[in-house]
Amino acid sequence: MVKETAYYDILQVTPSASSEEIKRAYRKLALKYHPDKNPSEGERFKLISQAYEVLSDPKKRDIHDQGGEQAIKEGGLGGSNFSSPMDIFDMFFGGGGRMNRERRGKNVVHQLSVSLEDLYNGVTRKLALQKNVICEKCKGYGGKKGAIEKCPMCKGRGMQVLVQQIGPGMVQQIQTMCSECKGQGERINPKDRCDKCNGCKVVREKKIIEVHIDKGKNT
Repeated sequence: MVKETAYYDILQVTPSASSEEIKRAYRKLALKYHPDKNPSEGERFKLISQAYEVLSDPKKRDIHDQGGEQAIKEGGLGGSNFSSPMDIFDMFFGGGGRMNRERRGKNVVHQLSVSLEDLYNGVTRKLALQKNVICEKCKGYGGKKGAIEKCPMCKGRGMQVLVQQIGPGMVQQIQTMCSECKGQGERINPKDRCDKCNGCKVVREKKIIEVHIDKGKNT
């Protein structure tokens, strides 16, 4: 018996939903309510991400089903410790998760060379920027629908355990992200991958913005 169904309701699935059904539900809702597509749905996107973070993890899901959201918070598995909604989205869609976001989460600074005359008279310059966006051709699936399969290398865990010998009779186990599926636990057969994003689910988009430098004022 599930104590609370709020997270299941948010993802629009039943408490008996399989992990694949939860994944599909999150994919559909995250794409629909992503802030880039629906700027006014930021809070809903956050709730969708929190629900998926709990229900996609067998341990967290079991704790939640037995004790509800409060049990998750008391166990230090949620509450203020929830991952960023965008981190979860990036990891699910191949953006690299928290480590990648930490590298690119800070403000990006671009140098723009202007002359003293430009600063005095004012000028408008164009600047080319690039960012990852969801592939429009495959709608973020990375290939044909139904072509996604459990990664055979990590058995769907997204992580691999490597054993290294560090001395005579001594070995060390190291857990690393699966190189085959990039930590997603699933992959797309090369022949079924989207030819636009090559199965990455996102593509690099180039955008030209105009930078306006106001005319200097005499003081």
